[in-house]
Amino acid sequence: MGAGCECACRSDATVPLTDWVAVRGTVDHVTADDSQRRPLVELSEEDILAQLLPLLNGPGGANGGRHERVVVGPGDDAAVLHNPGDVILTTDTMVRGRDWRDDWSSARDVAAKLVVQNLADVAAMGGIPTGLLLTIAADPSIDLAWVLEFGAGIGEASRAAHTSVLGGDLSSAPSGTVVVSITATGTLAGLAPVLRSGARAGDLVAVCGTLGTSAAGLELLLAGEDPDQAGAVLIAAHRRPTSPLSEGPRAARAGATAMIDISDGLLRDAARIASASGVQLDLSESAILREAQALVPAVTDAVARECVLTGGEEHSLLACMPRRVHRELGSAWRVIGQVVKGSGVSIDGAVSAPRGWDHFLAE
Repeated sequence: MGAGCECACRSDATVPLTDWVAVRGTVDHVTADDSQRRPLVELSEEDILAQLLPLLNGPGGANGGRHERVVVGPGDDAAVLHNPGDVILTTDTMVRGRDWRDDWSSARDVAAKLVVQNLADVAAMGGIPTGLLLTIAADPSIDLAWVLEFGAGIGEASRAAHTSVLGGDLSSAPSGTVVVSITATGTLAGLAPVLRSGARAGDLVAVCGTLGTSAAGLELLLAGEDPDQAGAVLIAAHRRPTSPLSEGPRAARAGATAMIDISDGLLRDAARIASASGVQLDLSESAILREAQALVPAVTDAVARECVLTGGEEHSLLACMPRRVHRELGSAWRVIGQVVKGSGVSIDGAVSAPRGWDHFLAE
């Protein structure tokens, strides 16, 4: 299966963005007035930005919703941040028809997912987000309504994370193409970054957040059946994954030795820590089965286990830490294994291949 990414979709199943109101029964869209149902080609860049900026940062546009470190926000040649210490930088991109389907995800869903996948990277370094740079490249024939709904979603998600949009870029793209990207900035607030390379034999392997919910939601969407209440929760998790952002800095302060957000699947991302640290992460089968039970009966036992192991777009945090650190962090972090001498990832001592999502091997 894929790692929770909608890349499994076929291009012929993608609903044109000009018809976004036609799929309201499938995804949750806001109501657009007639003026917003105009294609972008009928507006200037300034016209679009005049309506988009207030949605991104709230009332005041360039000044609204500003993080305390932002000196200059949207509207000038570049943003200016006051940051006396080290700066975290990360970026992620989503492509229509590759990372989302219009009949499965609203513009707000896409926005929420784009924000969280960037901010989870900041959290995994032990950092606190300070701002977002947003890029939109879109087919000029799409409706302004989609762009504004997307902007509203970016604004909602960024404010929920106590950060703001610093600026960005707006560009046209070839027919049928929509590409959205965020570059996130963050601060370590005087802490050292938590890298993938710090795990040591004897550490515990722990996770904060859910495992497999996004991938299980994708399985239900692919099945095309009406979900029950439990299934609807999983589909919602796929459309708008969440991340325990505050737990990254908390784990860093407590002394976590290595950390990563689970974007490409537990096995693949655990293998990245193992490779960078020169150790083996031995996962517990009983812990995996406990995690999988949270997905049953919406999906079968076998599918649930596979979702836990290989499902991505979860953006939970996976960390290695000494036992004393885990005692300090408490029940928010669930132990799912231990770090031992060796290489790669194993389950109860049996080596497992690093399966999960890969953008190019999945072609």
